[in-house]
Order: sequence, then structure tokens, then C-alpha cells
Amino acid sequence: MNPAPVTDAAIPGIVIAAPASGSGKTLVTLGLLRHFRDAGIAVASAKVGPDYIDPAFHAAAGGRTCVNLDLWAMRAETRTASLADAAKGTDLIVCEGVMGLFDGAHLDEGSTAHAARDNGWPVILVVDAKAQGASAAALVAGFARHRADVTVAGVIFNRMGSDRHADILRDAMAADLPDIPVLGCLPRLDGLTLPERHLGLVQAQEHGDLDAFLSAAATAVAAHLDTDSLRALARNGKAVPNAGATPAIPPLGQNIAVARDAAFSFVYPHILDGWRRAGAEVTFFSPLNGDGPPTDADAVYLPGGYPELHAGRIAAAERFLVGLRTAADAGTSVFGECGGYMVLGAGLTDADGVRHAMAGLLPVETSFAERKLHLGYRRAMLLADGPLGPAGTAIRGHEFHYATILSEELDPGRDAPLFQAANARGDDLGALGSVRGSVMGSFVHLIDQEDSGA
Repeated sequence: MNPAPVTDAAIPGIVIAAPASGSGKTLVTLGLLRHFRDAGIAVASAKVGPDYIDPAFHAAAGGRTCVNLDLWAMRAETRTASLADAAKGTDLIVCEGVMGLFDGAHLDEGSTAHAARDNGWPVILVVDAKAQGASAAALVAGFARHRADVTVAGVIFNRMGSDRHADILRDAMAADLPDIPVLGCLPRLDGLTLPERHLGLVQAQEHGDLDAFLSAAATAVAAHLDTDSLRALARNGKAVPNAGATPAIPPLGQNIAVARDAAFSFVYPHILDGWRRAGAEVTFFSPLNGDGPPTDADAVYLPGGYPELHAGRIAAAERFLVGLRTAADAGTSVFGECGGYMVLGAGLTDADGVRHAMAGLLPVETSFAERKLHLGYRRAMLLADGPLGPAGTAIRGHEFHYATILSEELDPGRDAPLFQAANARGDDLGALGSVRGSVMGSFVHLIDQEDSGA
């Protein structure tokens, strides 16, 4: 039995979820994507929630751009446009969840479960059973019965200690949950781990031998999982019109220069796609290679990434910094998010306590010498008219960084705050970011403008 082929009306898919973070769903997802690709199956991928890093691994594994599905931050038209693009010429979408199955912005809003029921896709639950025997069946039962509108269609047990361990789990599932098939039991694969740093996994582009890792993951998946049965569980979801959407974020200009390298890599594809659909031209440049923004650009976008790991090189990138200042002096729109915001500031102190001078275009001084986690969804309302929209426009996004703001004092004569912000619960977070002339930025990664009905 094979899933129904994709049509203009529906997208066949499965959701790889877990009871908690760290259960192994990323490894399973990557192994499945590479396995299906190698088997000649046209497979696309999606990632639930705000994430830049996992989608890059998905793209490397499956050979296609991974789309983000954020049920809290993205409008329905943005999500459906992304899915329609992803589904072109595909047989299957494999969607990786985020955190635990029902963990969302508030209760299960924006959770993996929310994405599964919104798209009509079944859930494959990846359970870390390293320290469990038959009790794992009770855990699966709890997740399977928690919500009637979420279908747990199969389970994968991870980190088996022995064949006997796997037999215990299979027997418990057969006795207590015969309608939920065990699709496989993965042994402990201590050699198949991805390196991590403070924002999550080390970026795909920095992995020393990513292709070998993905091939090994595919081999493990093929050896220990029933991939044919798993694929047969894929279900056509809701109708998805193959139509475009209004840009998630208005184009910053007609010719937008985007910084792109290891220091500036956190860019959502749907943002750039929306700009292109609106008629803007998007070009890329690398500050770490000494590039400055093209002189014919009428807007410059510095996305987030890891500038703190390359602060010395950025501080020495004269063409880049001078180019930013020249653009600002000419009235070119310059926008920085998170890491980009820090680079637009006066200085950045690295983890070793060394201060590096940055562009000096915004009144912010940041440090990684004393790290503090800032994490969560943000509703950001523009306080003045600008390239991002008119005053009062609400944009949804997220904040995820460890930088400490040493100073952010606005000069009333030339500076203003960019956003009035709140979290996903609606708690007021005060003003965020700053604007000076045509230069603006904040720590918020923008995802989509808010639905007028929200």
C-alpha cells in the first residue's frame, strides 16, 4: 500500500514527533529523508515551529528546501503557500515536530499536535526507551489518547540496549495497544550524534562530514525501521490551494542585499520568497569574505546567525562596515535581526571578554561574556511608519539568544524604539529594538505579519 499521490487538493504527509526534546526525532527524520531520496521517492520536508538550523539539515538530507510550519506565528495563507511550493513534484512530505508533541506557545497552540491536526497528517511517535521496558507502552497510550483529533499512527522506539529489550517493548505494545504498530526499534547509535552549541545544533554548513553522517543515518533507518509501512501510513491532508500569498514581511526595497555566510545564516525561505513574489530582487553578499553590500542596493538585510563566533573578522571587515555606514548615510534602509542587530550596534563583547567594535549605527552594546537566555515568541507592533509597514502593524516572531545588553540608551534627538512587544500569553514586554534614520533592528526574528483577524 502506497500513499495517494499529491494533487492540487491535498498533500500526503507524516509527522515525526516525540514525548520530549532529545528523543531522537531529528535523527529519525534525517535518516528517513535520505533513505527515501536514495530510494527514488520524491520527498519534501517541513519543520514545526521557529527553527533555522534543523531545516538546513533537512535540505541536505532530502535535497529540497525545507519549509517552516509555525501555527502561532504564520498566517494560514503563508503556510499553505509554502506547502503548495514544497508539494510540487513530490510523493511525500515528512514533517519534523518540535519539543514534545503537545508543547506549544500556550498549552498546545503552535505545537506539533496543532500542526498535525491542521494538516490532517498522522503522527509517528519517537520514544526514547533507554531506561524503560513495558512501561513505555503506557507512555505511548497516554499520548495516543490525549486528544481525539490527533492520530498517533505508529511508534518508533529509540536507544535499544539489546534485542531482548526490543522484544519487551514489542510485546507490551501488542498486548496493550495492538492498533498502533511498532515501526522499528533503533539501537543506541552513539556514533550518530550531531555537535551542538548554545543555540542548538552546529549549522549544517559547518559539519565536517555531513554527507557521511546522513548516509549512516539512512543505513540505520533502513536496517531497523519498516519504512514501507511507515510510508503507507502517510495520509492526504486538507486541501491546499496552489496559490501565492502576500509577503510575510513587506519588501524592504526593490533591490535587497542580504548578508549570507556562517555569521549571518538565519533566514526563513518564505520571507525571501515573499519578497521575490512581490517583485523585489534579492542578492547575497558575505561579510566574512570581506564583501560590502552592493552599492546599487536600496535595502540591506542583516539576518541573525552567529556573529559572536566571528566578531574579530567582522570588526576587521572594513569594506563591510564602511559599506553599511555609506548606505546609512545615503538613506538606504538597513535592517538587522538578532545577530544582525548586534552588528549594527556600537560593540560586541565575545565569550572571552574581548570587545570588538561594530558598525556603530544603532545605540546598542552587547556581550556574551555573561550569557543570559532570552527565549520565546514575540508579538511586535511597529511604533512608527517604516519599511516594515505603517505604525500599528503587528508582526509575529521569536527571540532566541544568549546575548546580554550592556547598554541600549536611545538619544531622544535621533533615536526611537522600533517595536512595542508582548509574549505569546499577551504579557507586555515593553519597547524592543531601535531606529536611527534609515537604520533599524531588534532581537526579534520576524516570521509573518499578524492576521487581521488575530
